[in-house]
Amino acid sequence: MPVLSHIVACKRNERIARDIYEIVFEKPAGFDFLAGQYVLFDVPHLENPGDMQTRAFSIASSPDESELLFAMKLKPGGRASRWIEERLKSGMTARMQGPFGRFILDPKLEKDILMIGTSTGVVPYRSQLLTLLPALKQRIDLIYGVRSEEDLFWADMFESLAKKYENFFLHIALSDPSPSWTGHKGRIQTLIPLVTKDFLEKTVFICGNPDMTTELRKTALMEWGVEKQNLHVEGYI
Repeated sequence: MPVLSHIVACKRNERIARDIYEIVFEKPAGFDFLAGQYVLFDVPHLENPGDMQTRAFSIASSPDESELLFAMKLKPGGRASRWIEERLKSGMTARMQGPFGRFILDPKLEKDILMIGTSTGVVPYRSQLLTLLPALKQRIDLIYGVRSEEDLFWADMFESLAKKYENFFLHIALSDPSPSWTGHKGRIQTLIPLVTKDFLEKTVFICGNPDMTTELRKTALMEWGVEKQNLHVEGYI
């Protein structure tokens, strides 16, 4: 089946944390996707607009929402970062292809679910949780790690879900917090064993920067004993 492309208009682009931008695009008519998938945007070189390359963006909105929501972490000098920070404005259009990806939470899962994400690694979890929490009965833990309070985004939204659904639990780890931070202090790897020790009864999702996902994938298979079919890993650059 050929991959469809769409020309979509940007409806909002704003910084919501120290190096995080939240971007909203219109949702094309008939655009269907599964929670956890991503799309490819054509991103121009700012000094040479004819030089176009694609960049992947995980979809944060649920399939039922009327707009397409994304969050992007700035990479100094990066093509997509410069496009978003310096060029992309409300009303501008972009070419989008997709959806793609298999980072999917099967609603038929019976095991408890452990979601691990650093920074914009939590983006696909927003889509999955909004889509599936109303139907899932098993326990779901989201472990969300960033550097400091200035890097947190969407924490209020995840906290509201934890209050609404008694089977969903949010755990935040800050590796370099301010002195006033009263939550967990340390890398996300130091919080995981405090949340669960029974990994054999978990379906594990890991999303974030490649160094973290590579390290935790190896840990999950070799130390936690997670079976390959119960481990889902997606890294971003």
